Amino acid sequence: MEKGFLDKVKDNAAVQTWSETTQRKKSDSLAKGYILESWDFTCISVTQNSLQELKEIWDQWNDEVKQLFYSGYGDLPYLLDIKVDKHLFRALAQFWNPAYSCFTFGGVDLVPTMEEYMALLRCSKIQVDKAYSRAVNIPTFLKKLMNIIG
Repeated sequence: MEKGFLDKVKDNAAVQTWSETTQRKKSDSLAKGYILESWDFTCISVTQNSLQELKEIWDQWNDEVKQLFYSGYGDLPYLLDIKVDKHLFRALAQFWNPAYSCFTFGGVDLVPTMEEYMALLRCSKIQVDKAYSRAVNIPTFLKKLMNIIG
């Protein structure tokens, strides 16, 4: 049986409480003396590029080509219609911690869920049950072979 919305909210609250408690008990995982330097010099300038040409290319493709693109790149085309909220971006960037790849508010590190990112971006078309990952640099067969034989 699928969990209801209130069950998910309770689960999220439990995970948040566990995360905060664990972080307070175990502290940071960074090396002692590590100093995050980016907050001292980070300058944020938000500019949204014109995506009109990409939208026109997308509109020219038939359903078969679009489906092929979706299978390779997921929901990327939906981002063509997302407007960047400059104020939200500036506010969130102040709390971004590149050392942990998460947001840090006071002494608590938080990583938004896909649903929370969708709400912030006002994007309802992204598939929540699909795993999104960045493509890693996978060595080719020739590189693997060269590593083996030296």
